[in-house]
Amino acid sequence: MMRFEQTFMNFLLQHQESHNRTYHFLILMDAMISAAKHIQYYYLTGALKGNLGLAGGKNVQGEDVMRMDQIAHEITVHYLKNSGRVIHVVSEESEEIIPINPEGGRYLIYFDPLDGSSNLPHGLPVGFLFGIAKRNLEGPEDGHLRAGKDYIAAGMFVISTGTFTLGLKEAGTWRFHIDETMNFVRPTRMMLPDDPETWELSFNEANRHTYDERVQQWIAEHERKYAFRYLGALAGDFHRILTNGGMFMYPAILNHPNPKKNRPEGKLRLMYEAAVVAFMCREAGGTAVNEAGAPILDIQPEKHHQRTALYVGSKQLVENIAGILREKNRG
Repeated sequence: MMRFEQTFMNFLLQHQESHNRTYHFLILMDAMISAAKHIQYYYLTGALKGNLGLAGGKNVQGEDVMRMDQIAHEITVHYLKNSGRVIHVVSEESEEIIPINPEGGRYLIYFDPLDGSSNLPHGLPVGFLFGIAKRNLEGPEDGHLRAGKDYIAAGMFVISTGTFTLGLKEAGTWRFHIDETMNFVRPTRMMLPDDPETWELSFNEANRHTYDERVQQWIAEHERKYAFRYLGALAGDFHRILTNGGMFMYPAILNHPNPKKNRPEGKLRLMYEAAVVAFMCREAGGTAVNEAGAPILDIQPEKHHQRTALYVGSKQLVENIAGILREKNRG
């Protein structure tokens, strides 16, 4: 007996109609899907075409740029331009905000076109993360920078696993899988599991002695209770947390043997990494905080490449360590 799956676009069309919303968002998401499929194609053929190595030079973050970083950035900007629905984009791979359609656009897009690119030479999963906010439709556009609580959607593609996860404001977080026709299908609502037996902790073990002493102590007290997993790509690690529950953490780096590598403000980017997963996590019943124990989604960005520490996942775990972080900052 044949089985027919609901496609992502059909799911989204029904969502827009049921909420009496326009089709502009569908056109935008068609562009995002097209970009993700093309990035996955270049990833899958990268070893044969020589696209998995370094491009030479560094990005605005001071990190080595991979060829695939540039390819993914150019692909995404191309499709967003063609959509005609975007005012401007903020990309990890561009020092400046990129204007696209300042007069007719409706959306502001913040994206990391290739999260975890150090995994590329090894054929391991990488991510494509994005957050979407609306322009001010009641008057002149203001400052372009939106807190995560003002996003209308946020999502991630885990490449090359063929999975796509999308959080919709006040409408849940949904996961889709790519099928043999290259369509994303089978919408599945994601909710963080309540059972601690499945929970995982995910953090960079190599950095644990650079964290604040109270964070180190919390890890020592809790790590044996849960499985430990760490992929080294935020999208992939958060993908597991959404399924199994637990917490992903990237604390501030305070005590590195090389002081130049300290990141007291945190290392992840707020607008297109931390706020993206925090948004999806909230819609799946979880929460996220920064090094001060403050909600990630409440942070008003002051600059578009702003960094932050991140603790994201099941509420019980995140709120437990958030209390320690707030106490630390009061002291």
